[in-house]
Amino acid sequence: MKEDHKTTSADVKLDCIIMQPKDILEVQEGDSLAVPSPAESREVLRKIDFCMIPLMGFCYLLQYMDKLALSSATLLGLLQNLDLHGSQYSWCSAIFYFGYLAWSWPSSYLLVRFPTGKYIAVTVFLWGGFLMCHGAVHNFGGLMAARFFLGVGEAAVAPGFALITGMFYTRKEQPLRQGAWFAGNSLANIFGGLVAYGIGQIETSSLGNWRLLFLIMGSITSAYAFLLYLFLPDSPDKAAFLDEKQRRIALERTVENQTGLLDNNHFVPSQVIDALTDPQLWFLVLYTVSVNLANGGLTSFGALVVKGFGFSNLNALLIQMPIGVAQLVFLLLTSSLATILPSARLVLMIFNTLTSMVGMIMVYECKSRAARMTGLCLGSVFAANIPLSLSLISSNVGGFTKRSVTSATLFVAYCVGNIVGPQFFQTSQAPKYATGLRASLSGLAFGAFFLACLLVYYVWENAQRNKRHGQSQRRSVDEALREDLAGKTDRQQPDFRYMI
Repeated sequence: MKEDHKTTSADVKLDCIIMQPKDILEVQEGDSLAVPSPAESREVLRKIDFCMIPLMGFCYLLQYMDKLALSSATLLGLLQNLDLHGSQYSWCSAIFYFGYLAWSWPSSYLLVRFPTGKYIAVTVFLWGGFLMCHGAVHNFGGLMAARFFLGVGEAAVAPGFALITGMFYTRKEQPLRQGAWFAGNSLANIFGGLVAYGIGQIETSSLGNWRLLFLIMGSITSAYAFLLYLFLPDSPDKAAFLDEKQRRIALERTVENQTGLLDNNHFVPSQVIDALTDPQLWFLVLYTVSVNLANGGLTSFGALVVKGFGFSNLNALLIQMPIGVAQLVFLLLTSSLATILPSARLVLMIFNTLTSMVGMIMVYECKSRAARMTGLCLGSVFAANIPLSLSLISSNVGGFTKRSVTSATLFVAYCVGNIVGPQFFQTSQAPKYATGLRASLSGLAFGAFFLACLLVYYVWENAQRNKRHGQSQRRSVDEALREDLAGKTDRQQPDFRYMI
């Protein structure tokens, strides 16, 4: 829908993520959208959960296992075989995020212009191929090239899944569902170590075990892309697991989100300006850069840090499993609480970040191996904030173009933090990596501060809107649909209130 097109009740069509111009749902003059019964809504939600969450969750598990593969490969002989020294390994980790960064903005545009599910499936297939290329490199330059293109391949997945979650779920439902598919991230920490340990036991191959790790993981990922292409829907109207009536109900369930799901395939320039001048974006950017100083270092050097506690190479792969368990516990706890208490998301994010600060202090200050391992487990739980932050975007950013730009900008910030973070982990400081741990702790402290600033901003902005426009009024589905079709962002809708 072009920005200057005047929507009338006679020609409104859901030419959008939900419906294309000639598809089955129309709102003609005099029509009304009947509110679905609670039983009908529950049945549709059950089908969406059953089909969508496993598809996205397993894909996210593969993504993080593939990301951890480099760290695991260091304990299977990669550093020695490729003769990496000095800061070369840090740059092999960081270059991944340059690729991620380079493709984030183009990917945000392509997610709008092309069928979302199909585009994600193609990128997953490519990332699997790029991961297999890791197994063929013979020097620092080859590994750098493979890592860069792996970042390109993975750039669409998380923002794409966040957009899909916004299409299929109400604002209240989103935190738990974001957490459900993001649980693959925590499970990857558990199963990734097991897979790497098993591959490390292979003694009959002429290839190095670290090469086998990349080849096996990459082939699994590319094969899974075919399942995504067949079964991951582009939008509710393309969901093969819903019948025609249920697709209509899927639209009616989410139309009151007021987050602009109905302007797909139309890139609206004014929404780009709206996004880049929105204070909430920049508080989230500063938070994201800060905490990913810790994430970048721990993702790349986690296996080496654990080995520094006194474990053998293969045992260090296994001992990382409790980190995944800790992340999973905090993820399920905070995502569930955020669903029960929709106004507690930022408080829960601050809690997770402060918990990670305590953990990093334990790793830095404690002497016993058990205490340091406990600290490392706690130090990683800030990762449980990612689905909560994605749900903030889905819930609080109106306008499809604005939300795409916001998502892309935050993933740029994510890349910047992950590029800078590993540079503080200096091989000369092994096995304690004191500078890296201090940088991680500082990043977490700044992250908690910027979350507190965002919380204050949301409370203030909602109070100002209540003062100017009165309390937000619940609108009918018809009214919500027609306002959504107008392509308005959150700042252009007087009835919009930010979920805290």
